[in-house]
Amino acid sequence: MDLTRPEVAVRRRGAAARFGLLAAPVAFFAVFFAYPVAAIVARGLKVDGVWHLGRIGEVLAQSDVRHVLWFTTWQALVSTALTLIVALPGAYVFARFDFPGKQVLRAVVTVPFVLPTVVVGTAFLALVGRGGLLDELWGVRLDTTVWAILLAHVFFNYAVVLRTVGGLWAQLDPRQEEAARMLGASPLKAWRRVTLPALAPAVAAAALMVFLFTFTSFGVVQILGGPTFSTLEVEIYRQTSEIFDLSTAAVLTLIQFVAVGAILALHAWTVRRRETALRLVDAAGTARRPRGAGQWTLLAGVLVTVVVLLLLPLAVLVQRSLDAPGFGYYRALTSDDGGVFLVPPIEAIGNSLSYAVAATAIAVVIGSLAAVALTRRDAGRFVRGFDALLMLPLGVSAVTVGFGFLIALDEPPLDLRSSWILVPLAQALVGVPFVVRTMLPVLRAVDVRLREAASVLGASPSRVWREVDLPMVRRALLIAAGFAFAVSLGEFGATVFIARPDNPTLPVAVARLLGRPGDLNYGQAMALSTILMVVCAVALLVLERLRTDRTGEF
Repeated sequence: MDLTRPEVAVRRRGAAARFGLLAAPVAFFAVFFAYPVAAIVARGLKVDGVWHLGRIGEVLAQSDVRHVLWFTTWQALVSTALTLIVALPGAYVFARFDFPGKQVLRAVVTVPFVLPTVVVGTAFLALVGRGGLLDELWGVRLDTTVWAILLAHVFFNYAVVLRTVGGLWAQLDPRQEEAARMLGASPLKAWRRVTLPALAPAVAAAALMVFLFTFTSFGVVQILGGPTFSTLEVEIYRQTSEIFDLSTAAVLTLIQFVAVGAILALHAWTVRRRETALRLVDAAGTARRPRGAGQWTLLAGVLVTVVVLLLLPLAVLVQRSLDAPGFGYYRALTSDDGGVFLVPPIEAIGNSLSYAVAATAIAVVIGSLAAVALTRRDAGRFVRGFDALLMLPLGVSAVTVGFGFLIALDEPPLDLRSSWILVPLAQALVGVPFVVRTMLPVLRAVDVRLREAASVLGASPSRVWREVDLPMVRRALLIAAGFAFAVSLGEFGATVFIARPDNPTLPVAVARLLGRPGDLNYGQAMALSTILMVVCAVALLVLERLRTDRTGEF
């Protein structure tokens, strides 16, 4: 079919815009992810210029490695299912209900996600371990059991489902479900037939992120599982740092890489089959006061879950940080007499904030460009395949990425080991997938005919984005920025290898203090964890205020 001159011009502009949008994300991931990971794998499997690929079969033949693979997979599946079951009612409540303290509570429930995993493990150990709350009240201990690991994973990932699914849910027109109920459908059937299909991409995105985080779980499993349980991430760390067997660590990294790649490919295929344009409305008009006993009961149940599952472990952190009289642990943070750091531990607060701001800026720019490119109608196979590649940093060992940075980025023109930007770059690698996954469901819900009409009328791609997409995705963009900031504050796996001793971040400082004996070091770790919790809550509360000021939501 012959195309008119305006249609040809539109297609040419679209192709140029697509490649322009992808240039920065592709370069970013090639240089700061693919290259470091390839470098560490080559260091482990290449000796004197010769690849020793037979090592892969030798490692897979080991029964303990197969046991690690099995446990890693099934605990991630169960953790993801439990998180969805517990968090989806919360996503509905925060999306559809209007109640006092909603903004503050939404910020608070995100705090667990940014805490270092070592702190999460320690907090749950105080609850379910020897001498913990359950032990004192009922004589029950769950440490060194898989139940402690699963509960900690739900605690850690609750906010992922709440914000990813709730962000889209709040913008779905509730009148569509109400119309189904007027036609005789029960509330459950109306939700299953109308709302659930619309939410499917967001639910799938949240499930994917939760699965990847639990699949690569490290600190939680190491502390709560003891020597009984080990994930791939724990085993890679053990082979690298304790046994110094880089070849085995490289094989495990490749296994993790292949497994995550297969999962992402399956996810991309299923999501594309369910993509559809949705009718999005202002979130300010969808939330209302609960009505009826059933809705008040649901609200109460969600609030009880938040208090017991999320706030109680945080309260333990605060209580532990105040054990010393006169705020002794907090005062000790201003001194470096303990010799753990080259600077007083209190300086880690400023370091973490500055790094997180820089990482958020990088993640939002790179993630937004990638998300826009992925939602273009003329996207080819390469662009759609890049969707899956963007999620790989969540599924590849942070230990591998950290070591890879040290090995690969040590020569000109990429000698960045002494540069402050190295830490934000590593943190942004984890933040970008959250930006993409948060924005994609909303961008894909925008009717493509609106973009096409604007293009035919002569609007440039940048103007189409500014006039059509941005007003609809502004809310998702702010949520994505909050996620990127929160993830950057709590990133530990890669940062621990590249943060300089005179510029530690809060998670690194906490881990170093926990790794040293003595009540003073442990108390300071709890004090820094409490500060991290407060800083994150304040930052997220400010973000909530900015977001609601823009959207008009309570």
